[in-house]
Amino acid sequence: MNDPEVIRRLLTTPARWAVVGLSNNPLRAALGVSLQLRDRFGMEIVPVNLGGQDVHGEKGYRKLADFPGRINVVDCFVNSQKVGAVVDQAIEVGADAVWMQLGVIDEAAAERARAAGLDVVMNTCPLIEAPKFGL
Repeated sequence: MNDPEVIRRLLTTPARWAVVGLSNNPLRAALGVSLQLRDRFGMEIVPVNLGGQDVHGEKGYRKLADFPGRINVVDCFVNSQKVGAVVDQAIEVGADAVWMQLGVIDEAAAERARAAGLDVVMNTCPLIEAPKFGL
């Protein structure tokens, strides 16, 4: 887990990132991190939140399965107690990877994702990892 080569690939390969827990709340880290993913790293952002709110001018969805296209990375800004359900949704929709943000830890969910063939990054943030690769 947290294989540096996987992290580098996820941060440097243009992809569609579903950011679960992303809302317009300026006090939440997801708002700034997702903007950096889009504007600095060139990722397409899909906001996923309970209200289906649009964020950063991008259409929002209530759950991963509501999005009509392919999702490459599911970025989890939910607490550890809830992330297992998000990981299960990521597996169901055929995502390529799950990224559990700083402080989000669920070993059993990570193992389910790995067993289903997904790359897994846990307990870190893309903005923490990027400088390690000169990004």
